[in-house]
Amino acid sequence: MDEVYVTNRAELCGTVTALPRYSHESRGIRFFTFPLRTCRLSGTADTLNIVVRESVLPRDGLLEAGPVRVTGELRSFNNKSGVGNRLVLTVFARDLAPGGEDENHISLTGAVCKEPVLRVTPMGREICDIILAVTRRYRRSDYIPVIAWGQQARDVAGSPVGTQLAVRGRLQSRAYTKVIDGESFQRQAFEVSAADIFPL
Repeated sequence: MDEVYVTNRAELCGTVTALPRYSHESRGIRFFTFPLRTCRLSGTADTLNIVVRESVLPRDGLLEAGPVRVTGELRSFNNKSGVGNRLVLTVFARDLAPGGEDENHISLTGAVCKEPVLRVTPMGREICDIILAVTRRYRRSDYIPVIAWGQQARDVAGSPVGTQLAVRGRLQSRAYTKVIDGESFQRQAFEVSAADIFPL
């Protein structure tokens, strides 16, 4: 990994699958959201939620014209509505531009804020679940789920709370079923799958 560690950077390129829709307003600024579909090398597609200021949205129909490049950072918030996932991850887009081939690059530096959990998948692969607190301006933090695999999973599994980790990987989505009071609900989870992860 480079010697200069990035606190929070997302670089994506993919296809917009629905037109931007109004999300919310904060301090007089309107925000919109849209889904971005980007494929892994395996061909598996991830559909990621993008949030953007109205002023950043192009006026010339760029989003409908083809692949879009998104540069920004990961954001998290707690969904207190009681509907859907509690922790919601989005990519806050600071810039949109015409894109090319699919890309999905995430760089983070943050502190371990819960004891990591090392487990084995049904396929026999070791995996470690980590929650990183990534500092934002104005003393706020984003809480980002990260997964590490194999030897890297074993290496970071014993990291005490407070350990600073550098991560480079991809943001991915996965569907799962949650059972509440005997009723099944389809849910979508988002996490960063680490290609490189180590303590600073």
